[in-house]
Amino acid sequence: MMHDMIVNQPVIEAERFVLRPLRRSDQGLIEHYASDRTLARMTTSIPHPLPPGVTEAFIARSHSEDRVEDVWALDGTGHENAEVMGVISLERVSEDQAEIGYWVAPPFWNMGFASEAVRTLIAANPLGSKTLFASVFQDNAASARVLTNAGFQYLGDAENFSVARNAPVPTWTYSLKLD
Repeated sequence: MMHDMIVNQPVIEAERFVLRPLRRSDQGLIEHYASDRTLARMTTSIPHPLPPGVTEAFIARSHSEDRVEDVWALDGTGHENAEVMGVISLERVSEDQAEIGYWVAPPFWNMGFASEAVRTLIAANPLGSKTLFASVFQDNAASARVLTNAGFQYLGDAENFSVARNAPVPTWTYSLKLD
């Protein structure tokens, strides 16, 4: 039986959940939510349909000592909610810059969880970043509002490849200065 590795990553308290490192036991819920076509199409990296092994590999990468991305689960168990309500991450772009990425599971959409997770991670700034970046697909206005409401400023239009859509998708790019 494989046990969770100890990941050098803080647990961060939010009002309605904690942000905590992923666990192997999260695999079932992450697979369940990530298999949702609508969710997958709003991300660059989740394929649809979700092939076997993708979630297990994602969790293993999040535990790697040489990872470039720290990943947290939105864990609501302490607040009578689901053990995994979504995922949020910080990918190191440079020594003092990171890119934030997130998704919230469809049962928890339109409840403010993404906004709370983004604001909580910004306030904690666990990587000591001076600048955060983010991008969202232009057909995902809800995620764009999460960023602008958290203080991110629009930088410009770009394009990112979506694995689920198997196509490049127009994006809006944002930044937030933390210094």
